[in-house]
Amino acid sequence: MQDQLENTLALLERTPATLNSLLRGLPEVWTMRNEGENSWSAYSVVAHLIHTEDDDWTARIRLILRLGDTQAFAPFDREGHARYSAGKSLGELLDEFAKLRAQNLEEVRGIKLSPEDLTRKGRHPALGSVTLSQLLAAWTAHDLTHLHQISRILAYQIREAVGPWKKFLGVLQCAGHSEPA
Repeated sequence: MQDQLENTLALLERTPATLNSLLRGLPEVWTMRNEGENSWSAYSVVAHLIHTEDDDWTARIRLILRLGDTQAFAPFDREGHARYSAGKSLGELLDEFAKLRAQNLEEVRGIKLSPEDLTRKGRHPALGSVTLSQLLAAWTAHDLTHLHQISRILAYQIREAVGPWKKFLGVLQCAGHSEPA
């Protein structure tokens, strides 16, 4: 279990640098466009990741450790990222995300989670009983989901330009995989 925790944290600490490398300095034609109505831009995804760093993952870890499953997690506002991005550049968002992620991972490492802690349960408002280990794995998969989403958003911007190659480019075939919450 301790190896699993360290492997999880190793991936989580790489997400900010990955986003920074991919997005910083790109023209807005890449970062501010989306995939159509009711979809997010890469800029919005970064704001969403900040929102989850601030309101979700570590807050839920603390709640599990303090109260177990006696109190459900606060519902997550999927559109709450707008308050994090107001008036900020993408560079500022990338910096803020990196800072928050580093602080959160430092906090998680400082807790020194035991194998017993990882089996402790919390209560998700929609999913019911979840373990701390599952929460940490979900945090990691959440990052990977949004990295995949950003790749899809960027590829969408050139979907017509690739011409007949479109049929060979999986990123242009993908419509997303998440179920509505």
